[in-house]
Amino acid sequence: MADTDTRLIILAQTDTVAVARCAMHAGEKVLIDDVSVILAQSVTMGHKLARRAMQTGDKVLKYGVSIGSATRPIAVGDHVHLHNMKSDYTPTYALTEDGKLA
Repeated sequence: MADTDTRLIILAQTDTVAVARCAMHAGEKVLIDDVSVILAQSVTMGHKLARRAMQTGDKVLKYGVSIGSATRPIAVGDHVHLHNMKSDYTPTYALTEDGKLA
């Protein structure tokens, strides 16, 4: 099993994202599945970081199921949110910029 920073939670081994257990800041180093990355963006608790590189159209997996699709390429360690994925269950137009229902 690969080592991952304890500040991240992997909910299912098939997930393409890990969930932040706390706030992490741009420039910090994190270990994701034995890969050391420097965060390009800050993330808050509960937000997702990519465990795998994804291309446009790839499914974003959390809890072992698809929660959305990548809307542009995503690198390991990138913040995964509305700026680079669309939801499979909530229309993006129904969400505010902070991810809440409009």
